[in-house]
Amino acid sequence: MTVVGPFGLSVQDRDLTRDVQAGMAAVEAALSEAVKSDVPFITITASHLIEAGGKRFRPLLVMLAAQFGDPYAPGVVPAAVVVELTHLATLYHDDVMDEAPVRRGAPSANARWDNSVAILTGDFLFSRASQVLADLGPEAVRIQADAFERLVTGQILETAGPRPGDDPLTHYLDVIAGKTGSLIAVSGRFGALMAGAEPWVVDILTQYGERMGTAFQLADDVLDIASDGHESGKTPGTDLREGVPTLPVLLLESMPVDESDPEDARLRELLRQDLTDDRRHAEALRLLRRHPALERARRETLRYAEEARALLDPLPEGPAKAALQGLCDTVAIRTM
Repeated sequence: MTVVGPFGLSVQDRDLTRDVQAGMAAVEAALSEAVKSDVPFITITASHLIEAGGKRFRPLLVMLAAQFGDPYAPGVVPAAVVVELTHLATLYHDDVMDEAPVRRGAPSANARWDNSVAILTGDFLFSRASQVLADLGPEAVRIQADAFERLVTGQILETAGPRPGDDPLTHYLDVIAGKTGSLIAVSGRFGALMAGAEPWVVDILTQYGERMGTAFQLADDVLDIASDGHESGKTPGTDLREGVPTLPVLLLESMPVDESDPEDARLRELLRQDLTDDRRHAEALRLLRRHPALERARRETLRYAEEARALLDPLPEGPAKAALQGLCDTVAIRTM
C-alpha cells in the first residue's frame, strides 16, 4: 500500500501513485521557483511557509481531478501552483489578523519579522500566483477571480460577525464556504478543466471540492476540542481559549439547556467568561469533550463528507475515484 499526499491518503494503484507523486514533486519545485525574488529578503520571507511544509491538500486535489482527463496536460501543474500560492498568501494575512505566533510549527512571519512584512509578503505571493495564472487563459483568470472574491467575502463576514437576527451557525457555515470551500472547489475545477475533462465532470469535481472544504474545516473544529494536539498541529482548545466560535460551541448554544445536568449549565457559564485563564480553559475543554454537542459536531462533519462522496457516484470507477472517496474516509478518521 502506497501513501500519497496529506492525511495518510492511501493509493493502491501503481500508475496513479506515480502520476500523483510526480505531479506533487513538480508543484513543489515550481513553488520554490515562484517565491524567488531579485530582492533576497523577499525570497526569505516568501519561502518561510513553503519551507515549513504543509498538507498541500489543494495541489493534491488538482492532481486527482486531472486523472479524469489528461493528467499530463501542460496546465495541470501550474494550476496547482496557483491555488497553493493563493492559499499560502492568505495564511500570511490570517496570521496578522489573528495575531498568531506560530504557523506549521514555526514562528509565523508576523512574529519572526512584523505585521507589515507579513502582509506585504502575502501580497507578493498573490502577485506571483497571478503571473502563473495569466498563462492559463482568461477562463482560468475569471474562475480564480470569482473564488478570490468569495474568499475575501468569507473573511469579511467572519470579521464583521453575524448581524442581529442572523443565525450564528448559518453565518459560520457561510464563512467556511467562502474562506475554505471556495479555493478547494477551484482546486477540483482547475484539475479537471486543465486536463480537458468533460464539462459535467468538471462540475462534479467543483461541487465535491466545495463540500470537502467545509468537511475538513469542520473536522478541524472537532479536532480542536477532541484531540491531544498531534493531529491538528495546534494546542487543544486554541479556538476555545481565543473565544473563536466554532461548530461544537455553536451547536451547544443552539441546544436547549439541560436542567438535569449541572455540567451543562457550568459549561455555558464558562463560555461566557475569559478562557485565557488556564484553569477555566481546562475545565471548559473537559466539559465540552463530554457534552453531546461534540458528538453532534462529529455527525454534522460526516454529513458533509458523505455528501461529497455521493457527488462522485456518476464518475467512472477507477483508482482516481477511489482516492477521492478515500479523502472522504479521512474525515471520519480525523473526527474519531
